[in-house]
Amino acid sequence: MDLNLSGRTALVTGASRGIGYAVARLLAAEGCNVHLASRSAADLDAARKKILAESKVNVTNHAVDLGVTENASKLAKELADVDILVNNAGAIPQGTITGMSDKQVRDGWELKLFGYINVTREIYARMCEKRRGVIVNIIGNAGHRPSAGYIAGAIANAGLMAMTKALGAESPDHGVRVVGVNPVGTETERAAVRLRERATKELKDPERWRELVKNNPFGRMTTSEEIANMVVFLASDRASYMSGQVVIVDGGSSYRK
Repeated sequence: MDLNLSGRTALVTGASRGIGYAVARLLAAEGCNVHLASRSAADLDAARKKILAESKVNVTNHAVDLGVTENASKLAKELADVDILVNNAGAIPQGTITGMSDKQVRDGWELKLFGYINVTREIYARMCEKRRGVIVNIIGNAGHRPSAGYIAGAIANAGLMAMTKALGAESPDHGVRVVGVNPVGTETERAAVRLRERATKELKDPERWRELVKNNPFGRMTTSEEIANMVVFLASDRASYMSGQVVIVDGGSSYRK
């Protein structure tokens, strides 16, 4: 299916690894020029080389900490004319409300919550002026299935869901679409590290970590590529009447006992 994305330009945050990289790679495969943003210049360089080896598009790196308000606003102003924004950068640590300090909570929110807000603010305004554009927020399962053990992430994700729905309800008046994706636990490098640590403790063998997810739908975690497929579809004209919605990609786990 041709998604009619050839020649467009996208900014993907958190694009050097995992879901962000998978999204950038697929956008490039569809003919999109991509701006990759992440904190690690080395990881961005590696991602850029891999994308360029597969797709003949323009790929530009931006090594920047979007958890710093000034950085997020500056990058968004520089790239305000992009056709597609994919907000993805952020990692909020696990922890209960009694087990996390104020600093831990706020530090977790700076990149995931306020980073999304600050980048969106500038680019959304420009998209409304141009009367075209799509914003896709990659949020997370804890937004609709909150857990006390991941309290900071649950609160931030719920807030980003609310932002997506509120802007996505207004944005069609300006020719713009705003949508979100809530992935369940995804098989990324970071997730594998955590699961290997857990498998070491519980199963005495880090390489048995896949046994810990055998009760997931389909007996496995979702993949970055599966999330990217949904994100890129939503960013395309094939989803031209989608706005204000947050699509849950969890293999049906929300309704499993």
